[in-house]
Amino acid sequence: MGRVITIDARMLGFSGIGTYLKNLLENYARMECDFSFRLACPRQESVREFGSDRFTWVRADAPIYGLREQWQIPRVAKGSDLLHCLHYNVPCFYRGRLLVTIHDLTHIMDRTFRRTLPSLVYARPMLAMASRKADHIVTVSEFTKRQIVERLRIAPEKVTVIYHGVSSHFRVCNHEEAFQAASSALQLRRPYLLYVGVLKPHKNIPTLIRAFALLRGRRKAQQQLLIVGDDPKWKKGLVSLCSQLGIAGHVSFFPRVAHAILPQVYAGADLMVMPSFIEGFGLPVLEAMACGTPVVCSRAASLPEVAGNAAEYFEPTSVENLAAAMEAVLSSTERQAELRRKGPERAKLFSWEECARRTLEVYRKVLQK
Repeated sequence: MGRVITIDARMLGFSGIGTYLKNLLENYARMECDFSFRLACPRQESVREFGSDRFTWVRADAPIYGLREQWQIPRVAKGSDLLHCLHYNVPCFYRGRLLVTIHDLTHIMDRTFRRTLPSLVYARPMLAMASRKADHIVTVSEFTKRQIVERLRIAPEKVTVIYHGVSSHFRVCNHEEAFQAASSALQLRRPYLLYVGVLKPHKNIPTLIRAFALLRGRRKAQQQLLIVGDDPKWKKGLVSLCSQLGIAGHVSFFPRVAHAILPQVYAGADLMVMPSFIEGFGLPVLEAMACGTPVVCSRAASLPEVAGNAAEYFEPTSVENLAAAMEAVLSSTERQAELRRKGPERAKLFSWEECARRTLEVYRKVLQK
């Protein structure tokens, strides 16, 4: 099989990084290449699902961000030609060739996190160490590359931008049929506006909730707000805000939605809102566009880079601006039709197959050094 790549696959099945990793591996399994892959993760079943003899499993069950990963990952990577870490929690004492994917710098850029103890004692030193120790860095947007170059003082030629893709699972379907399927699965009774993502402060969900309250008061909107995502630390404050604004009965929180029904949840929405201050990429924007759902997103970070001319934009610091952007779409059938047409066209520019192909090219580049 040729050269061996060890991939730290412990985040399979978790978060956006898990989605990124799963799609990389699915495409590696289908593509002709000169590598074999050693997948380091807790369960062998996680490797079998890809159905390729190009993959072998090594047990790696150390917790993310813990001390044990510092010796376990170098041990399981011993003898391989390259270690690919999908996050900045790289093993400090690993001596082989190293590729790191850095998705964003939220832990050191966002005002909520940057002065916290975890940021000061872990995120900042680990990001600095990982970016210097790596033979090369992959990141997911030009925005994040600029941050890496400027904030971590890394040479631009050491960083390659490789965009995420969108799965064929997400595709245009009939809006009414999708709404009925989503309503049945989630027991919804009214049309809805949608947010998908974690509930951390950099996602700017309080602004979305306040704008939704303003929208309801202004135009007697019939839609409810559906928030798909969970984080016990931050959810309580968001629920409390809904109560303070008198809209608790119009906002529904779902910790997660089954992967099989998620495309219908996107396609059944009247629009999807992404209000973030910081995004390394913004995968829900791409998934919603692929489903033909009108997207309203902030004019911040990587989001304009991903959405292009296929979204309605607003300034993330302005509740009024977000309410106006949502109203502009909801009140215009012409604008809705335009976004439903442009979204899928834009989404076609992003491919997981291309992401995998270009990542393999980076492996070859690093191994030629």
